[in-house]
Amino acid sequence: MAWSFQGRVHLGGLFLSLLGWVCSCVTTILPQWKTLNLDLNEMETWIMGLWEACVNQEEVGTVCKAFESFLSLPQELQVSRILMVASHCLGLVGLLLSGCGSECFQFHRIGWVSKRQLCLLGGTLGASASLTTLVPVSWVAYATIRDFWDASVPDIVPRWEFGDALYLGWAAGVFMALGGLLFIFSACLEKDVPVLWMADATAPPACAPAEELDGSIYLATRSMNIAF
Repeated sequence: MAWSFQGRVHLGGLFLSLLGWVCSCVTTILPQWKTLNLDLNEMETWIMGLWEACVNQEEVGTVCKAFESFLSLPQELQVSRILMVASHCLGLVGLLLSGCGSECFQFHRIGWVSKRQLCLLGGTLGASASLTTLVPVSWVAYATIRDFWDASVPDIVPRWEFGDALYLGWAAGVFMALGGLLFIFSACLEKDVPVLWMADATAPPACAPAEELDGSIYLATRSMNIAF
């Protein structure tokens, strides 16, 4: 099957959006949003995520403990939980709609919807998912920088630093943003052709000859002619 330019753009948007959505899910699960290295004990490293805090010791290994209360978390972590879950939902719906709007997908029992509209809606949801990923990641990064340079905290107190999950979250947001833009761009390249609607798989095609239709149709037509 030869792909058109619009089809290749759409396929690229699907790949980037799927990659960004997977990276966003991994970012939410990973506990490496913040890291803390103790100067007094270099063999011990603390990490903190949205759901749990862990300590990594060379002799014992990694021990994690989930947060007991949502309200006890810092404000940036509370909002980040909500926005990241919303990002997953928006990204998944955007992927499904954009996939249905591709030129290789055939519709059945769907009417009054065009593939162009599906691509536009999927691209908009993908861009929204990107925004709801970049905002919490950037907010946690800002709070980490603010606390790191807080002059009121003594220098001997260890400071939290960026974890690997933040960089993965930024990459996920960029991938989903590019994928959403490609969906919208592919929709602008596509003509607004309505999606075909199959009313019933057993119904005769509209171009079928009259001899193949059911005899009841002829009776109804004949009755109407007599009435007139």
